[in-house]
Amino acid sequence: MKKNSRKTINRQETLEGMMTFGLSENGLHTADFECCEDAVMEDFTARCKVQLMRDGNMYITELPKRVRNKPIFREDNSSLSKGTNGMYYFVFMLEEELVSLLPEKLISQASEIAQKVIRELVKD
Repeated sequence: MKKNSRKTINRQETLEGMMTFGLSENGLHTADFECCEDAVMEDFTARCKVQLMRDGNMYITELPKRVRNKPIFREDNSSLSKGTNGMYYFVFMLEEELVSLLPEKLISQASEIAQKVIRELVKD
């Protein structure tokens, strides 16, 4: 079982200021907050869920960090990993300039990983 080592800190800061809402040229929403007080805070950057309500209230919640799958086996352009959902994932990547080599490399690397899986299963 995985332990959660993150400590929960329930510290809130209330600041007075001005918030400006807008729409950028590419159609994305923007919101800028300018504090009117002297505040000393730690800066951070995060991926967040933002809810803007009809009455003008805004709620921002930081999204949890993405958990990446750790590869079980690797080759030059491919890897095999198992996701948290119990599914196995085979990922193959190749530069566009080498597309003529794609069938050969895909077959050889998939075969290599398949042989590694078979060897691992025989061990058990």
